[in-house]
Amino acid sequence: MEFLKQMTVWQKRGAASLFGGLAGYAYYHYVGCASGTCAITSNPYISTLYGMAVGALLIDKPKKNKEDPSNGTDDTAAGQKI
Repeated sequence: MEFLKQMTVWQKRGAASLFGGLAGYAYYHYVGCASGTCAITSNPYISTLYGMAVGALLIDKPKKNKEDPSNGTDDTAAGQKI
């Protein structure tokens, strides 16, 4: 699992698009479209590219830690003594 933590986002997207492309081609090969009128599954190139795009889109970008704009201060009157 250390290997996955060291990968950059682009490396993860590349690996996911590779697996998505393999899955897209497998879908074309095993399920496919017998009549040839299906837009995605009738052509192996289109189904592979579609699988690659879906695989790459499944990887999220890393979330940035946003700093608190109040810098730890509480400006509300709820905690103040009068």
